[in-house]
Amino acid sequence: NEQKEIEILQNYLPEQISEEEVRKLIKETISQTGASTIADIGKVMGTLMPKVKGKADSTLVSNLVRTALSS
Repeated sequence: NEQKEIEILQNYLPEQISEEEVRKLIKETISQTGASTIADIGKVMGTLMPKVKGKADSTLVSNLVRTALSS
């Protein structure tokens, strides 16, 4: 019964995007914003989050942005 509820609710949730897709969007956003250091994280997150809101976990996105800007 609980499983049926989960399945029904999932039909109403927005489609989740893959981590690979998030990484691609991060690269594009870093390129668009000209971000190059971890100090630019706010600029990247501010541009990126509206694109992924409801489709990806914000903690995951933040961690991936940090990693991308640190390397």
